[in-house]
Order: sequence, then structure tokens, then C-alpha cells
Amino acid sequence: MAFLQDKFLLLCLVTFSGFLLPVSSRGLVYRPPTVERLTDRFPRIPITQGMSTLFGPLNVCLKNNGSYADIALDKSTGSGLISKNIYYHGFFSAAIKLPAGVTSGIVFAFYMSNTNVFPNNHDEIDFELLGSAERSQWVLQTNMYGNGSVNTGREEKVSLWFDPTQQFHEYTILWNHHHIVFLVDNIPVREVIHNQAISSVYPSKPMSLYTTIWDGSAWATNGGKYPVNYKYAPFVGSLGELEIVGCLMQDANSTKASAGCLKNTTVSSLDPVDGEEYARLSKQQMAGLDWVRKKHTTYSYCKDTTRYKVMPPECNA
Repeated sequence: MAFLQDKFLLLCLVTFSGFLLPVSSRGLVYRPPTVERLTDRFPRIPITQGMSTLFGPLNVCLKNNGSYADIALDKSTGSGLISKNIYYHGFFSAAIKLPAGVTSGIVFAFYMSNTNVFPNNHDEIDFELLGSAERSQWVLQTNMYGNGSVNTGREEKVSLWFDPTQQFHEYTILWNHHHIVFLVDNIPVREVIHNQAISSVYPSKPMSLYTTIWDGSAWATNGGKYPVNYKYAPFVGSLGELEIVGCLMQDANSTKASAGCLKNTTVSSLDPVDGEEYARLSKQQMAGLDWVRKKHTTYSYCKDTTRYKVMPPECNA
């Protein structure tokens, strides 16, 4: 145990790399469609300003004066961070670099949730990066729950067009009344439109932002076929370039926004992603989403007729 912790502390001393051209695990340079850089519109803040340790404090290592953090999984525990505030709607983004090597059974998650406040009626918006039995072959899974609708999984899986272990890439959640958009390097990989069919299960309550790394051996790799191999521990992921801009909540148990979110009570919203430019995807963003869906999406619950004899209503909308 002490050896693993010492090994992680040594890794904390290693400097991190910045953004490079996206390169696949085969060494081929991919050139995804050009899109607007939404992440350039919002300020970046240090990890220490926006988040605090959730669990596994010995496996959390702050770097660059708190602007970056390493979070690790070893045989003793995983680790995680939680936002210091709770938000209703907003823009939530981080640059993430994933552990390299054999990573089967590992889950690195960047997500929003309120299960600690609404345990039987909670909402979630999830990026789940799933390790693989093959080196560097991480799978991106997105999911969403609203109002405790956990019995219907709404997963989609994407095969990334780059090696996520070699450099940092941006993972972003845009959440407002109109839609939820999952973006990777500013390219939409999924859009959940808020319409009548999905309204009852659309996330509607304030949430915290989380980043965690943990052992998902029971399900994460081929349905649990390949568990975590702790011979390769510790497994260290890194994050930084944090952007958290949303309607700040004063009362975690309330579904109403604080005075900082609404002007003159309910007359004029100050939601940072409530403007017309955030109500729908642009032509560039639609082209990017189409590129991902045609070339990189490997699973959608709306096409899983084995799992669902009767499709969820939004699949037919």
C-alpha cells in the first residue's frame, strides 16, 4: 500500500504536457471539422478555486499552483473532486488526460449530479471514459438521467479520434432549458434536445460538478469481463483548464436560482448559456455532430432493440 502511494507521489513530480495536434493510437493525424471554440468564451479558473476533494485525498495531487490536478486509482481507493458550489444550467468544461497502458475496468468520470441532495429523484449528466484491455483504447460514454429515471439508461458510446492518454483534450457539458450538448475539443458528440417526449426525464434540478476515477470492474469493460489489473497501478488521470460558469445556487435543496442568476426575480435571466447563440447548434456544430455520429458513434440506446422492446419515447420523437 505504502509503495503504491509513494509511486503516485513520484508521479506527481512529473510535469504535464499541454495541447498538441490530436493523434490517434495508430499515429495517424485526424483533422475533425472546424467548429466554434465555445471554451474560449468563458474564463478558466484554478482547480483549487472551483473544486475540493471529494474522496481519496492521498490520491489527489495539485500541480501548477492548483491550476491542474492529478487524481489516481490504486488498490486502496480511487479519488475524486466536487465543485464548491451548486449550479442550475451553465457551461462546465475541463481539459483531461487519461491514464496510459492497460486500463481495463477503470472509469474516469466528468459529470454533474445531485444524488446527494435528491437520492431517490436525482439528475445526472455524464461523461464516462471507460478503460480498455487494449492500450490507449479508451471509450467515451455519455449518459443522462432526470428525476430519478435510472431504470432507463440513455447511454451513447463514441470511439475517440485521438489518443486521450498523450495530451490534454477538452470535455464540455453545456446545459440549459433548450438542450444538453456534450462536446469534445468543442466538437459536439451528442445533443439531447429538450422536447415534450423527454421533458419528464430532462435534468431539472441544480447539480454539483464532479470528477472521479474509480474501479468499475463489475461492468466497465465488456460487461465486466476484464477487471482492473492492479499490477499496473497507480492509474493517474490529470485535469485542468477548468471552466465553471452557471447559475449559482444558494440553497442546495431548492430548485430556484439565487439572486445572482435571475434579475428582478423572474423577469430577466442572467443564465450564461441562455442566449440565442446557445439555444441551438450552429451549422458548423451540426456538421461536427454529424461527423461524429457517422464516423465515431459505436452505440446508441435508441438503436438497441435487444435491450428495449419498446423504445423510450424520445427515440421516436
